[in-house]
Amino acid sequence: METTRQWRTQPAEVLRQGPVVPVMVIHRLEHAVPLAKALLAGGIRVLEITLRTPVSVAAIGAISREVPGAIVGAGTVTSGAELETVAAAGAVFAISPGLTPELLDAANGGPIPLIPGIATVSELMTGMARGYDHFKFFPAGPAGGVTMLQAFAGPFPRVTFCPTGGISAANYREYLALGNVACVGGSWVAPQEAMDQDDWARITALARTAVEHSGR
Repeated sequence: METTRQWRTQPAEVLRQGPVVPVMVIHRLEHAVPLAKALLAGGIRVLEITLRTPVSVAAIGAISREVPGAIVGAGTVTSGAELETVAAAGAVFAISPGLTPELLDAANGGPIPLIPGIATVSELMTGMARGYDHFKFFPAGPAGGVTMLQAFAGPFPRVTFCPTGGISAANYREYLALGNVACVGGSWVAPQEAMDQDDWARITALARTAVEHSGR
């Protein structure tokens, strides 16, 4: 099995481990481990736990310790301090909704790789100027969706994206059909109502369907 160190040094390979990255919003810590196990059972290994709730950092730690095989990352990371916090908790990569020069500089010297978010050409060029070539495209739907990613491909042929925001079971395959998309991020494979009902079998089924129908 790949070591944590390999994932730290090869962030591009993280995004190539599966077509769908679940955007996980965990409100109750006791949901963290069974949710992660349910997603792995459905064939999804790369997990993004967003920093949107008070238990998110603890959830990252619990999954990192208790779910072998999970590649655990933190989403909604917006500062160097948060990057350090999630790395200490056990995250092996981080994703941000946007980028600032300060965040990129912190990540370049930080403990884990960052996939910064962009929505415009200028933001993309700012990230590229600091050595980045893998980005989150967010919010994908409002920012132009598949059409915008197709437009990016011409002038930026070596840049790879993980679009998130407005991605659903109805449209995710349109994004995955693009050559510059490594994976998509979405919350439809981990719906809140299923977590509230402890319906882990439903989440496994959603994950399995997403992977098997992805075309990858």
